[in-house]
Amino acid sequence: MNAQEFGALPPDGNSDALFSQEGLPLKPIKMTLAEFLESDLEGYEYIKGELIPVPPTSLEHGNITTNLFLPLGLYVRENQLGSVYMPDTGFRVGEHVLMPDIAFLASARIPDDLSKASPIPPDLAVEVVSPTDVLYRVEEKVFAYLEAGTQLVWVLKPRSKTVTIYRSETDITLLTRNDTLTGENVVEGFSCQVAELFE
Repeated sequence: MNAQEFGALPPDGNSDALFSQEGLPLKPIKMTLAEFLESDLEGYEYIKGELIPVPPTSLEHGNITTNLFLPLGLYVRENQLGSVYMPDTGFRVGEHVLMPDIAFLASARIPDDLSKASPIPPDLAVEVVSPTDVLYRVEEKVFAYLEAGTQLVWVLKPRSKTVTIYRSETDITLLTRNDTLTGENVVEGFSCQVAELFE
């Protein structure tokens, strides 16, 4: 199965034809969750029956993601807690397939089949807000993670240099650059200064 079969690409294979000059999709691309999971499509999230393209990120976004990914990944590896995943890794989150900027799965929950997107949500999901992100869509993702069983979601906002921690719909904490971010009971023992994430 390929992108053209699903109408994700026009017959000539030119993916640029799907987007306006501003980079916005010209029309929604629809398919079922089963079709998406069986397809070989990359670079899309699956939300509410539609394929949502995930565009390349900015250098700032990349720096912030790296500033968290490296210490978190090293800590998890050294302590044999599980695996930390890069931004283009797909996770089934309820009826969605999402690609968090960083994700953590505890050892006991890592699926046997590593050749496909994870059939389960991550224990920790991290989203770094980009200038092109619509905030309500970011929040939609956060609550989708929580509803599907993700224990902890961190949303990093470059402009305000803050981290919002979501444990549930009613348990939300805002950290500023003077605070310390911890893995709580999800990545036990991990900590870093919020300010260091935005350097």
